Amino acid sequence: MRLQYIIAKLIEIVFIFFIILTVVFFLFRLSPGDPISKVVDPMLTPEDMKHLISQMGLDKPLWEQYVIYLKNFVLGNFGVSFHYGEPVSQIIKARLGWTILLFTTATALAAVVGVFLGKVAAWNKGSRMDNLMSISALVCYTLFIPWFALLLLWILGFKFQLFPLGGVLSPELWVGNSSPLAKIADLIHHMVLPMLTLFIINLGSYLLLMRSSMLSVLREDYIITARAKGLCEKTIRDKHAAKNAALPVITSVGLSLAFSINGGALTEQIFTWPGIGRELIFAVSNNDYPLAQACFLLIALVVLVANLVVDLLYAYLDPRITY
Repeated sequence: MRLQYIIAKLIEIVFIFFIILTVVFFLFRLSPGDPISKVVDPMLTPEDMKHLISQMGLDKPLWEQYVIYLKNFVLGNFGVSFHYGEPVSQIIKARLGWTILLFTTATALAAVVGVFLGKVAAWNKGSRMDNLMSISALVCYTLFIPWFALLLLWILGFKFQLFPLGGVLSPELWVGNSSPLAKIADLIHHMVLPMLTLFIINLGSYLLLMRSSMLSVLREDYIITARAKGLCEKTIRDKHAAKNAALPVITSVGLSLAFSINGGALTEQIFTWPGIGRELIFAVSNNDYPLAQACFLLIALVVLVANLVVDLLYAYLDPRITY
């Protein structure tokens, strides 16, 4: 793999990220809404209001705000949230871990199961098993996330009371002197419903993608050659066909993990999961410029880096690919 390719891709990432940063900055400030009215006491005097606007830096010309933002960004200062009054970096740090925990776990499980089932379905093309898996995957893939999440919440959370209706922790366990094992079990108990929602939604796409890719690979010449050599069917399926067929799935999983950094806003909102996605909805709704900008830029950066990692991983898994 050529070092020049990696350097070129890094330069490209920096350039695209700068464009995204610029667009996001101006987009928020040109959108309708006033962040001041969301956070201040309506009883404030005009003088106090003017002082507050000056503290937030909103009294300066737009170009000057942009220059200041670029300088602060380079120094790692993402500003102070208008609503919370805390540094944006601290807010993101507190929320990011919950998002990574939930969405990485759900995506990884869905990918593993989806690749396995897709491989089996393709190998048994036309059978009842294949038809059942394909139809089930299509149903999962087309599910409307808010409807499905609310359905699980109503049935398993409200009707049967098997799982909590929201949140991540039970205060009585975490405030008291409960054992670490009990706390971990409590966290998993709260994770089940949101993770099950994401698992089922993602499973369908991975299964269908793996099945389609596997069917294409099975028509390749080297599969015919492997059969002619007398290799057993399991070896041909798992070591020759599945490895190459999994490449498109790797791309999908990589990008899914990258986009999941936004927390799947609707899922987090429904299950009151305190992640980045839920915070992003709040920041946009309240015109909290610094917090919303940082969330969007974090998503953009992770997606750009994920694209580079997927490209490099392709070359590692398939020697026929060169850059």
